[in-house]
Amino acid sequence: MPLKRLSIFLAALWWGGITALSFLAVPMLFATLGSPAAAGPVAARIFSLQCWAGLVLGLALLLLLRRWRSEGASVSPEALTTMGFVLFAMLLALMQEFAVAQNIVTARATGGNLRLWHGVGTGMVLGQWLCAGAVLWRLSSARSVQG
Repeated sequence: MPLKRLSIFLAALWWGGITALSFLAVPMLFATLGSPAAAGPVAARIFSLQCWAGLVLGLALLLLLRRWRSEGASVSPEALTTMGFVLFAMLLALMQEFAVAQNIVTARATGGNLRLWHGVGTGMVLGQWLCAGAVLWRLSSARSVQG
């Protein structure tokens, strides 16, 4: 039972972190600083931190979910689906950090399609948020917590 509670806590931290940073802190930066030139680099650091935190939390969740299995719980299709959401969110974080972020920097420096890359990045953050929310929802269901 403690492993299940820890996994719910980590999933809540992951989902809440994406919510707070992406949907509250970053927009507040742009509103407060007023200039995209001033807010952009700070937002980029926040998104990078969020990606790395997501990778660490996702890995911890995968290890905990695997550990549940070693405690005698059978691997259900629901558990595999939950692991799939974790893996997909981690993949999105990796792509955001190593592909999209670099394309944003390049587009800003060369006059490229910054709007496109910001849109792709926003979609990836939204995808991570949805996956982390699905993981939290699935882990905190009454069926998952019992036993």
